[in-house]
Amino acid sequence: MLKSCCVYSTGVLCILFLIAGISLVLSQVFQNIVYNRIKSEVVLKNGTDAFAAWENPPPPVYMQFYFFNLTNPIEVLAGDKPAVVELGPYTYREYRPMSNVTFLENGTKVEAINPKTYVFEANMSSGSEEDLIRTVNIPAMTVMEKMKNSPFGGALISKYMTGEEIGLFTSVSVGDLLWGYEDKLLEMVKTFEPSLDTKFGLFYKMNGTDDGDYVFYTGSQNYQDFASVALWKGQSSLNWWTSDECNMINGTNGASFHPIVNQSETLYMFSSDLCRSMYAVFEKDVWVKYLPAYRFVPPSEVFANMTINPANAGFCVPEGNCLGSGLLNVSVCKQGAPIIMSSPHFYQADEKFVEDVIGMKPKKEHHETAIDINPLTGIVLRAAKRLQVNVLVEKIEVFQSQTGDVRTLVFPVMYLNESVVIDDDSAKKLLAVVAEGNVVINIPFIIIGLGILLGVVFMALMCRQRTPESSPAERQPLLKP
Repeated sequence: MLKSCCVYSTGVLCILFLIAGISLVLSQVFQNIVYNRIKSEVVLKNGTDAFAAWENPPPPVYMQFYFFNLTNPIEVLAGDKPAVVELGPYTYREYRPMSNVTFLENGTKVEAINPKTYVFEANMSSGSEEDLIRTVNIPAMTVMEKMKNSPFGGALISKYMTGEEIGLFTSVSVGDLLWGYEDKLLEMVKTFEPSLDTKFGLFYKMNGTDDGDYVFYTGSQNYQDFASVALWKGQSSLNWWTSDECNMINGTNGASFHPIVNQSETLYMFSSDLCRSMYAVFEKDVWVKYLPAYRFVPPSEVFANMTINPANAGFCVPEGNCLGSGLLNVSVCKQGAPIIMSSPHFYQADEKFVEDVIGMKPKKEHHETAIDINPLTGIVLRAAKRLQVNVLVEKIEVFQSQTGDVRTLVFPVMYLNESVVIDDDSAKKLLAVVAEGNVVINIPFIIIGLGILLGVVFMALMCRQRTPESSPAERQPLLKP
C-alpha cells in the first residue's frame, strides 16, 4: 500500500512540475523579472552603473587612421589611373567623457556636451605624425570647384597657383593633414572672403573640442529611449532631415547600451563624420571575451544610390546628381569641399570606383562597420566604425595648368577605424550578471527537466510494480544433479 502511494505520488509530482514549468515558460515570469531589473538599472541617473559608463566610458576607444599615398602624380595628370599605397595605422587614444551634465524635466532628459581629445599612441602606430603623405590638395580642389564657372576669377587664381607652385597634389605630414595647417591658397582667397579660415585639416578643430550641446533621454519613462538624442544644437531630431541639407536621424551618439536587444531590431548610431546616423541590422551570433553577442552591421542600403534607397536623395548634390552606390556626397556639411564618404577601399560600392584606383582591395572583415551587443543586457561589447574620406577630382578648363588631363574620379585620401572592446574588468562583472540572469531565466526549464526526470522514475516504478515476482517453485532448476 505504502509502495503504491509513493509511486503514484511521483507521478502526480511529475505532472505538477511539467504544468508549472510550461506555465512559467509561456508566461515568461522569470524573463520579465530579469528584464525589469535591467530596465530599472538602464537609466541615466546618478549612482547607476549605466550613468557612470555613459558619463565616462571605461573601455579605451582608439581611432586609427590609414592614408593612401599617391605614387604616380605626373602620370595621373596625364590621364592615367592613380596608384596608391596604404600607410598606417596611425593610432590615437580617444577620450570622450561627458561634461556640463545637467538633468532636465524631472530627470526625463539630460543635457551635456561631449568633447573629444585624441592622444597619439606611438607604440600602436606604424609611423610618426611627421610622416609625409602625397595626396590630393583638398583646399586647392575646393577653390577650383567653386571658381570653375568664373573664367576671370578662375584665371587669376590659376595664375597665382602657378606662381606659388600650388598644384592638384601636395605632400603634407600626417599630423598637419589631420589637425590642420596654414594653407597659402586659403590665405590669398581670404582677401576676398574675410570670414574664410586659412587653416585646413581633415579633423581641424575636432581635437579637444565638442560638436555642440546634446539633450538625451534618460530612459526613466521608456527604457528604449535610453541615451537617445532628443535635441542637438537646439534642433529636434525630427527636424534633422531636409532634402538639401545634412541627413541626420535620431541616434544614440555612441551610447554604451541598447537595452535588451533582439535579432529583429534596427540600431541607429549617430555619426558626425557623415552628418547623419548609420543604421545596422542583425548579421550573426558572435562571442567576445566569453560573452555572447549579436553582431549588427550596416546594410548596403546605407550607402546605396537614391534609386535603391530614396532616403539618400539628400546626398545627391546638386539635386539629382547622384554618384552611384557606395558613396555619399557630404560637401554641404563640409563648407562646399568636394568630400565624398564611403566604406574603406570602396567596400560595398560600385565596382567602378574600385577599378578607378590601383591599390583598392575591399575586404569585409577589414573594412566593414560592425557592432557586437550582448542581447541580455544590451551592453556594447565590441564596435568598429570604419569610414573613408574621398575627394571628387576632375579636369577643369580654367585650371588647365593645375588639373591637366586628370580623369574624373573619386580619389581616396584616408580611412578611419574607430574601435572599442569591452575591458577585462567590465567583462568579468558582465559575465557574473549574464550567468545570474541565465540561471533565473532558465528556472522554468529546470522545473520542466525535473518533471521529465520524475516521469522517467514513475514509469520505471510502474513497470517494476506490474512485473510479477516468481514463486520459489519456479525458481527451482529444471534439471537436478
